[in-house]
Amino acid sequence: MADDNVPEEMLGQGRPGVPARGRGPNTGEPFSRRDYRHPAAGWGAAFSVGKVLARTREPVDGTRAIFRMNHENYGFDCPGCAWPDSTKGLRLDICENGIKHVTWEMTPKRVGRAFFAAHTVTELSGWSDFALEDQGRLTEPMVYDPSSDKYLPISWPDAFELVGAELRKLDSPDEASFYTSGRLSNEATFLYQLWAREFGTNNLPDCSNMCHEASGRALTAALGTGKGTVDLDDWGKTDALFIIGANAASNAPRMLTSLAEAYRRGAQLVHINPMVEAAARSTIVPHDFLAMATFHATRTGTLNVRPRIGGDLALLRGVGKVVLEAAETDPKAIDREFVDRYTHGFEDYRRACAEATWPELEFQSGVDEARIRELAGVYMRSDRTIVSWCLGITQQEHGVDTVREIVNLLLLRGNIGREGAGPCPIRGHSNVQGNRTCGVTHRPSEHLLSRLAEVCGIDPPRAHGLDTVGTIAAMHRGDVKVFVGMGGNFALAAPDTAYTFQALRNCELTVQVSTKLNRGHLVHGRKALILPCLGRTEKDRQRGGLQGVTVEDSMSMVHMSLGMRNPASRHLLSEPAIIAGMARATLPHSATPWQGYVDDYDRVRDTMAQVLDGFEDFNRRARLPLGFRIHQPARELVFLTESGRAEFSNVPVPDVVPAAGRLTLGTMRSHDQWNTTIYSDDDRYRGVKNLRTLVLMNRDDMRERGLAEADLVDITSIARDGSRRTVHGYRAFGYDIPRGSAAGYMPELNLLCGIGDFSPQSGQPLTKHLTVEITPVTARVAGTDRRGTRRERVPRRGGGAADG
Repeated sequence: MADDNVPEEMLGQGRPGVPARGRGPNTGEPFSRRDYRHPAAGWGAAFSVGKVLARTREPVDGTRAIFRMNHENYGFDCPGCAWPDSTKGLRLDICENGIKHVTWEMTPKRVGRAFFAAHTVTELSGWSDFALEDQGRLTEPMVYDPSSDKYLPISWPDAFELVGAELRKLDSPDEASFYTSGRLSNEATFLYQLWAREFGTNNLPDCSNMCHEASGRALTAALGTGKGTVDLDDWGKTDALFIIGANAASNAPRMLTSLAEAYRRGAQLVHINPMVEAAARSTIVPHDFLAMATFHATRTGTLNVRPRIGGDLALLRGVGKVVLEAAETDPKAIDREFVDRYTHGFEDYRRACAEATWPELEFQSGVDEARIRELAGVYMRSDRTIVSWCLGITQQEHGVDTVREIVNLLLLRGNIGREGAGPCPIRGHSNVQGNRTCGVTHRPSEHLLSRLAEVCGIDPPRAHGLDTVGTIAAMHRGDVKVFVGMGGNFALAAPDTAYTFQALRNCELTVQVSTKLNRGHLVHGRKALILPCLGRTEKDRQRGGLQGVTVEDSMSMVHMSLGMRNPASRHLLSEPAIIAGMARATLPHSATPWQGYVDDYDRVRDTMAQVLDGFEDFNRRARLPLGFRIHQPARELVFLTESGRAEFSNVPVPDVVPAAGRLTLGTMRSHDQWNTTIYSDDDRYRGVKNLRTLVLMNRDDMRERGLAEADLVDITSIARDGSRRTVHGYRAFGYDIPRGSAAGYMPELNLLCGIGDFSPQSGQPLTKHLTVEITPVTARVAGTDRRGTRRERVPRRGGGAADG
């Protein structure tokens, strides 16, 4: 919790000359930073899980959840990452962060009417984000009362009518925007987009606009599909895995199992990242009991290559250049038959590689020629290669071009459409890919719209809608007056925090469908609703009996998920029920059978089977023990591009080197964090304890600025329009990161990303590609020694919330 006179915009931003406080617990304990040398997962993860179960006071249900999460035959899908479940039906296919996520949802703490009666919104706005979520599960719908500055109870029918009345009085349906995070099930997603489109708008922004939009656009342009072509079985058959711009040990920890198995098979494991993360070294897989008992670690990397932030395209172009040079004397260096038969644009790509000079490639990538040639050698010796990537690639200025460069490399050696090979984006959030598959997109295809019209009897709009950045700008202008958020913490996940806050406050109505209290409930429109929903772990009982929902993982597998415990409150509704309730109130004359869909989700799935390609016979296939995989034409060498072939791209190598005196900063999550949910101020794998307001820098860059370890610095971003945004009082630490690059945590540093700083290729905010200046703080800080160790404990305040 912050001081009472500090507005929420200051959380994580700090004040000149004063150490900044982050959005985590801020216990006041001394901070530290040291190198982490232990295997990923292993006993560190096991001890962490034990602490989580003890802290949440859920040792029984928490342990039960471990044996139900991600299991076939009526288990529930982890609400955390989208890593696929084992096709072998592996027991205990879980991870430390998944257990944190589940127990965070299963907390016995409750936030009901008594809590809201005791606290104004203004007061709560000064609490840290950890403190807000730590209050527990929301229990009943609430409406904001401006006269008391408090949330008051409201009945579900009255809440739905408030939504419907506000939407019906808009001059245009496009004055509303319907956002979703990845937490929605496929069924809820389909109903959500159906409501928005029957209402008359394609304003359906989602979290993909901020994470993997670049992947979808690049893969669609190159292969005719917005998804990767590989599955988990391919990971078990590949000769080489390239993992680019990913922090797997924290953000997709179950990948460690696949990496360890691949190493034991003799596969090459190449990690390409500005920082050498824990997953790039070794692991002890927790469900490998012998390894745990003997402390036996398995390597998870065979080569680490560290480009500068934004230098990935130049690095990959260099690898392509080496491969093409080798092809001049070695006919096996490229798969010429594949290139001739299945691709288009090869000659232009070959010319672009030839024209790229080594001095340019070395300068832009930050990697020397010898290292690039070593990387190319690994690629050429591999018969089957998978290239996997995450947000370190997509949240860049040139994210689309970089993903297309990945595809270029794969095409050169025919690494598409065969086992053990292909592109593999790592989707971050459970069912974020399913959201897009089931219709949440601001750029719908004509095929989807025509199928909705034919099957559902609606007349959907054809014009493209607003994405996330477009929605924020439109709210800020007053053009979007109603914002509906299904899950997530939009206020903190979005860029340009102060601008986003003001945009939300400009709305006539904001609606947040949530499980826990978060910043989005306090940064609201003139009217505001909090609508609490069931969690993934909870039983969903409707008139038709106990209901299951489906989710799609990162590799296009769709499977059923069934909750295991009773709801946190008898007043909670499921997401489909909330959506249907709002839809009925908005569209009183709708012929859509909203109530029938809620009574029995099989009816939703029957409709989805008629609308969505790949969902044929949905109800039967969803109930198969391991579900089913959505058909991927590109995997079968069917490319739905204009040419009917896979497309090479040939863009120039971009200039990504910051100007003298400036750095490129990328935001990241800590290990003890999931998206905007912060569990503690620790980041075990990066050796950080009790601190979030830090920046990791190259030690030469620190010396150049006269900085010692843990010195206070100000970080100022320079936006395209020349505007500047500054966070004060961060701690600088030396780290093994290339010169010119720096890193710090989101959501605190999201405020440095100007609303206009998004990629023109994808519309994604450039939160991993920010131009910054880092300068030492010269003001004397009272009560703090040079290392920043606090001399007195920060007191805790009422409601269990710590000062922030």
